[in-house]
Amino acid sequence: MRSERRAKILRVSTPTFAQRTAGPYDLIVAAFVGLLLISNVAAVKLIQFGPDVEVLGFPVLPIITDGGFILFPLTYVIGDVLAEVYGLRGARRAIVMGFVMASIASLTFLLVGIAPAAADWPNQTAYDAILGFVPRIVVASLAAYFVGQFLNAWVLVWMKTRRRDGGLWARLLGSTLVGQAADTTIFCLVAFYGVLTGGSMLNYILVGFVYKVLVELLVMPITYRAVKFVKRREPTYADSAPVTDDVDV
Repeated sequence: MRSERRAKILRVSTPTFAQRTAGPYDLIVAAFVGLLLISNVAAVKLIQFGPDVEVLGFPVLPIITDGGFILFPLTYVIGDVLAEVYGLRGARRAIVMGFVMASIASLTFLLVGIAPAAADWPNQTAYDAILGFVPRIVVASLAAYFVGQFLNAWVLVWMKTRRRDGGLWARLLGSTLVGQAADTTIFCLVAFYGVLTGGSMLNYILVGFVYKVLVELLVMPITYRAVKFVKRREPTYADSAPVTDDVDV
């Protein structure tokens, strides 16, 4: 009787917690969303490299890009890992989470910007210049991200259903070409149409697209290892036995 009473007391006094999943999905999504938010803030600055150079009337230099070029391509690398390991449903969940958080960030910057500044705070102009709510930039960023990431995930998953685990290099390349083409074109046109015109706009689009594709090609060996690493540590992965796909790198 005493032991039963003691067991009952222990059950009542012991807190209950949910069990976290064993796989690394939550950490991957956190990195994905974090890189997206940082890139969106950095993208407000246009960056120019090189002097004015034209070839047959087409501006080859300067190279024009934005601050998002540093980290944003990595969101596609992580997006590839999510789509390859967790499928379209898992990738879609991360993409939607990123979209929601980016929208909340933009709304927060807007509300903070329009809130009355303290009398002795002299940095309102600087705040508005960097974090101010610029509708075209926000719409361009969200639309480009949403369409580009979904196309990237859809193409990769579609190609995988046709070849199963073989040909990862082809899936990564194919999804990158489609996703980055949509992402770069939508963002450049929506954000800077009228600001950049003619050859400068074409330069901006082409440079952004080529740069992002080259980055993914350069880090493809890392993407391979990341995919294999996650597959081995994700207990729910259907082929969690030793991963031997795509040895034909």
